[in-house]
Amino acid sequence: MRLRLRPGRRSLSALLALAVLLGAGCAVLATKERELTFQPVREVSGWFPGLPEDVREFYLPVSAEPGAERLFTWYWPHPDPEAPVLLYLHGVRWNLTAHLRRIENLRSFGFSVLAIDYRGFGKSDGEMPSEEGVYDDAAVAWRWVVAHVPESSKRFVYGHSLGTAVATQLAVGDAARDGLGGLIIEGGFTSLPEMAKALAPSWLPIDWLVTQKFGTIDRIAKVPAPVLIVHGTGDLRVPYRFSEALYAAAREPKRLVLVKGGGHYDTSWVGSAEYRRAIAELFDVPARSADAGAAGAGTRAVAPGVDRGTRVTDAGAAAGSGRGPKAGAVER
Repeated sequence: MRLRLRPGRRSLSALLALAVLLGAGCAVLATKERELTFQPVREVSGWFPGLPEDVREFYLPVSAEPGAERLFTWYWPHPDPEAPVLLYLHGVRWNLTAHLRRIENLRSFGFSVLAIDYRGFGKSDGEMPSEEGVYDDAAVAWRWVVAHVPESSKRFVYGHSLGTAVATQLAVGDAARDGLGGLIIEGGFTSLPEMAKALAPSWLPIDWLVTQKFGTIDRIAKVPAPVLIVHGTGDLRVPYRFSEALYAAAREPKRLVLVKGGGHYDTSWVGSAEYRRAIAELFDVPARSADAGAAGAGTRAVAPGVDRGTRVTDAGAAAGSGRGPKAGAVER
């Protein structure tokens, strides 16, 4: 059985394996750490219902060099041509086909959505990802957004799970230079070493073992745009206290939405009402009808050329979550 060091996975065995690898040399350790951190999947997910007919599929080359590796990309335009564009950055697992429902939900909140698979995932070129590699891939996708969305206030970045670190790094780097309407991070953590320390015995030298830092806590105060942080209180992989710490570190304007009963994967629909309201109020993105029904297969196009008070509200049933019939959202 393959051991993996993934956010929220209580894998002490993986940490001990890394400790043993210290004696095998830094290069071996770095390679093994990447294998423990990422879980790229090439195959279509078992719950993928097919691509909606208005989703455009294309590849983005990572450079202008001949034969450059490419990122497999989806662009799902909103019916409203005035809708802002959101860059979707996923976490360490699966590929785009496993993320369709969350992408669909974000589109229903009023965005056109551009989503990529990092190199090594899905149909993208490349092999095992790395921290620097996924940062570079996000920057490639961001350049597409800038080229197609001239109004900086209509450019947004979203990250889920480990993707929150990628999104935040982009928000303080290229996006800060080019102009950014806002940052949305869901189910995130402060840094990968801090996640590991929460799971490991105190004697393990985590700062030596974990070289893939993904240090959101060191960057979030530098984001030059409004920040929305969302987390499910029922998240068993990444405790929501990490998002509380990120919220405390972020500068205004900012908002934290804690979705009662939301898990690591279903928070965007369990708490959709509060999510939608926070987006509208913080970013001034009005609710738009997205005609975002159940996804189904169809004809596929190709892209041309290419601190607050606390409120608790009912957010509906946690469909399929097994956490009881009702869920709610706490907003700060």
